[in-house]
Amino acid sequence: MAVVETRGLKKQFGEVKAVDGVDLSSKEGEFLVLLGPSGCGKTTLLRLIAGLEQPTAGEVLIGGQVVNGLPPRARKIAMVFQSYALYPHMTVFNNIAFSLKAQGVDKAARQEKVEWATSILGIDKLLQRRPRQLSGGERQRVALARCLVREPTVFLLDEPLSNLDAQLRASARDELQQLQQRIGITTIYVTHDQVEAMGMGDRIAVMYQGQIRQLGTPREIYDEPGDTFVATFLGSPPMNLVERDTHLIGFRPEHFLPKGVPEVQDNLVTFSFPVTRVEYLGADRLVYGVVAGTSGDTKTMARLPSTVTVPIEPGGDYEFVVPAKELKFFDRDTGLRTGPKPL
Repeated sequence: MAVVETRGLKKQFGEVKAVDGVDLSSKEGEFLVLLGPSGCGKTTLLRLIAGLEQPTAGEVLIGGQVVNGLPPRARKIAMVFQSYALYPHMTVFNNIAFSLKAQGVDKAARQEKVEWATSILGIDKLLQRRPRQLSGGERQRVALARCLVREPTVFLLDEPLSNLDAQLRASARDELQQLQQRIGITTIYVTHDQVEAMGMGDRIAVMYQGQIRQLGTPREIYDEPGDTFVATFLGSPPMNLVERDTHLIGFRPEHFLPKGVPEVQDNLVTFSFPVTRVEYLGADRLVYGVVAGTSGDTKTMARLPSTVTVPIEPGGDYEFVVPAKELKFFDRDTGLRTGPKPL
């Protein structure tokens, strides 16, 4: 296991600042997720750590040692890409053992390591198949096994589940997290999927425009967003933001409930909420409407669990409430989190 650290890391392509002064330090053995929209710099940051790109400025440290200039093979890392990059003409066994053979590992040791890795991942019965004979989930496990046999100190995973269908992706998330916990290798995982990030990460680094906007546990990132980007990027539906003078008031749709329901009773803030649309989703209802702000009406959403049975119809004007402790305040101009403001 090893700690991965970046200090003032920058990468510029022409005029584009893909990574813009990132300071980041993993913990030993943790599952750290880089989360952000497409083009935010998360994959470039991962490639800088791997040595596939050289930084414009700054340092990358692995296990306390500066690795700038070292090739990927010298960094004791293993990387799984979005495309698994398996050799189509080779069997599963030969795909996994290829890097060991290139390193001059003897045949008996190669056999032992491949059997160990494939037994952990449950693909030991597939060793004589070729990639075209495997499902997407099986190919993903072969790519992971190929990394495992090298006994790396760091795993780098670049959206390895994005090629799987939704149901398989859910089971693969569980398998991958259990594997990481079992072997205890420091893992940095890139994704744009907030469900993957929240469900798998020990900590999440939310990235935007080449910078880390917030780093923390899934609960910290969701419950205490540091700025309006983090507040609205995490959460489905995202956090509501209503303008009030020089600040914005934020609250999650699941905390925005009809007045009088048993779930909310004390220290409430009331909003008038004309409803424009209601979506019934089975386990809950999404209610769309507007809340009056300083500069006009703001589109706002409520997420009502099935336990809230109050009739809500489009065209109606209702009183909805939010517990005061669930309100978040942000500076209107900078978007940064501030202390509580008068309502």
